[in-house]
Amino acid sequence: MANQVLDVKGLNCPLPILRAKKALKDVPIGGTLQVLATDPGAVKDFEAFCRTTGNDLVEAKTEGEVFSFLIKRGS
Repeated sequence: MANQVLDVKGLNCPLPILRAKKALKDVPIGGTLQVLATDPGAVKDFEAFCRTTGNDLVEAKTEGEVFSFLIKRGS
């Protein structure tokens, strides 16, 4: 279970990333943020975002047209 859930369904790049970056500030270090998005570009965007920001992409899955990302906040 994620510490926080961010619903960015219906938003296109770069808004899901920008909102996730802002939301992660409220997640404790080591805590998790689940992001729900519908933008197909979000898959590569969140992989790159986590790689460049020091956060861990714990899980990425697709359920119908919704992409779900579980991000663990790094230090």
